[in-house]
Amino acid sequence: MILYIILALILGILAGTITGLFPGIHINLIAILLLSISSTLLNITSPLTLIIFITAMAITHTFLDFIPSIFLGAPDEDSILSILPGHKLLLMGRAYYAVILTLYGSLAGLLIIFLLLPIFIFILPPFYQYIQNIIWLILLIASGYLIFFTEKEWKFKLWALIIFLLAGFLGIASLNLNLKEPLLPLLTGLFGASNLLISIKNKVKIPKQKITSIRNIGLNKKSIAKASFASMIASPLTAFLPGLGAAQAAVIGSEVVGDYKKIEQKEFLFLLGAINTIVMGLSFITLYSIQKTRTGAAVAISKLIPELSTTNLIYILATIFIAGIISFFLAILISKQIAKHIHKFDYSKISIIIVAILTIITLIFTGFLGLLVFLTATSLGIATILLGIRRMHLMGALLVPTILFYLI
Repeated sequence: MILYIILALILGILAGTITGLFPGIHINLIAILLLSISSTLLNITSPLTLIIFITAMAITHTFLDFIPSIFLGAPDEDSILSILPGHKLLLMGRAYYAVILTLYGSLAGLLIIFLLLPIFIFILPPFYQYIQNIIWLILLIASGYLIFFTEKEWKFKLWALIIFLLAGFLGIASLNLNLKEPLLPLLTGLFGASNLLISIKNKVKIPKQKITSIRNIGLNKKSIAKASFASMIASPLTAFLPGLGAAQAAVIGSEVVGDYKKIEQKEFLFLLGAINTIVMGLSFITLYSIQKTRTGAAVAISKLIPELSTTNLIYILATIFIAGIISFFLAILISKQIAKHIHKFDYSKISIIIVAILTIITLIFTGFLGLLVFLTATSLGIATILLGIRRMHLMGALLVPTILFYLI
């Protein structure tokens, strides 16, 4: 039994490294493939072993997925906002510095998960009973806040609303096309391919990256406390509010402790890393406390064991901690090697190859209908960038369908 658990942990970390580093190969895809063969796997192992694999993969993914979003500008939905500050630092030769800041945030996120544990076990269940009927209203208020208070001028506010609604209509269409993986073409197009194509158009050239000792990369105590507090306030929102992701939580959290537009770059990257890991960790605890799933990994676990026991939760928490610590050092090694060599390659060619891979993956898993969604989403993503609108408003693709679901 112990051998199977250790093997599941190692394989989970390996799988999370692959999904984190390769755009388009998301943990949801691996989880779905795992579930498709789960009946065979359960003949040779236990549900607990598969749960440990999924948990290790998911947590590792949150540590590694900032590497492609910062070095290549190809994020998944949870690292969307890292594109702007991360890409700026990349062009300044400080991408490694940016990645380390997100890793520090993710490391802090491990501690915060355990600090929030009692709240989610003892306070969330009765609290959730009172708010579940007004979730649509809370999401509507949150969406309105993000649209009208994060853009400076009314012209941009109006465009942000239009982009939000268009993304919402696209999200509704995608979710009703009977695609096996509707979020794959939708989010890959909105946030991945669109940014890569803009990079190709602009003929971005990557300067030689500076490799700073991690001892010299960090924040002062005030900044750490500020970013950590923001993540503690914002992250729980995503645990019981479907459709609200880590990106939106980061903006809300930064507004709680100050002005989102004025928060320091390094603080924001730390905040993003922390929220990304916290949201994933809390999704497993939420599954235990209120039997609700907010991530693909939690959904996969719920299919294996409909109701988690306290013993299952203890194993999950131990896996979160161990996988997180290992992933921290693994991400440092990988990002350092990429930083040393990224300037030697033609960035436009790398971007073209990644777009081609994303297109092929979309076609394989979602067919021609999925490819149509991918192309439409990519076009909307490009339009958003050219208009100078914050890309977090494209998350209307998830928020609008969710609001309508709870309202209707």
